[in-house]
Amino acid sequence: MPELAFADVDDLQDALANHAYLADRGLTTAIYLGLSLGKPLLLEGEAGVGKTEVAKVLAELLGRRLIRLQCYEGIDASQALYEWNYARQLIAVRAMDATDAEAHVEDLFGPEFLVERPLLAAIRAGDEAVLLVDELDRADDEFEAFLLEILSEFAVTIPEIGRVGALTPPAVIVTSNRTRELHDALKRRCLYHWIDHPDLDREVDIVRARAPHVGAALARDVAQAVARLRDLDLAKRPGVAETIDWANALAFLGAEHLDPRLARDTLGSVVKDHEDQELVLARIGEVVGEDG
Repeated sequence: MPELAFADVDDLQDALANHAYLADRGLTTAIYLGLSLGKPLLLEGEAGVGKTEVAKVLAELLGRRLIRLQCYEGIDASQALYEWNYARQLIAVRAMDATDAEAHVEDLFGPEFLVERPLLAAIRAGDEAVLLVDELDRADDEFEAFLLEILSEFAVTIPEIGRVGALTPPAVIVTSNRTRELHDALKRRCLYHWIDHPDLDREVDIVRARAPHVGAALARDVAQAVARLRDLDLAKRPGVAETIDWANALAFLGAEHLDPRLARDTLGSVVKDHEDQELVLARIGEVVGEDG
């Protein structure tokens, strides 16, 4: 098992808090077990609840390199693992003597011509890295199956070079916004935790930790307003990231409390869909806690 960087769950929770990430007990325990058992941690939840931030903070805490693989529709193995530097290979071919070119073809597929993509970089870095596989639900089934193979072995065979494997795997965080259901095989390979929106008091604490210049009264006003926004029938409910953005914008304008005028003026900091904005503007008094 990996050498533990933290004495226990409480120690990890304190360390996360010292880096302005206020994780609840369940999330902290999942992170601790993932690190202790050397297992990938799959984090699901709505956008903006802090899934990606877990990997960023862990990299800071552990003093490791953060390697991020951002998933998207159509991503394939070559874009995630490695490819060859064709431009450099072409230059090398042109520099060869015509009579020697055929004899040196294999030289064109040496390590100096290999372009690392995130998965190969993570394999090579091993326990000196934190690998973030972000928004896996955006990728297709084939890529998910490929990733499962990588997570199972943390090794890959490059035909021209041979096997490349990690002596000790990196810490792995996989995130999903659940736009589609991930397969059971991948879930079985990982520990799992659902991150929900925080309760009011925790969200106030998060705003104060991430934006200490925001006053306590304003932070509570904003967190309460965001909680009301999440109860509306919005296409895109605001996450904690939007709560912090809104509080920052209001504080920059010198606000000490939230009122309907300020809410209207700064609504683009927290509601980022046109139809949602129209719905919220029609109920702005309700959102800020004023019926009039």
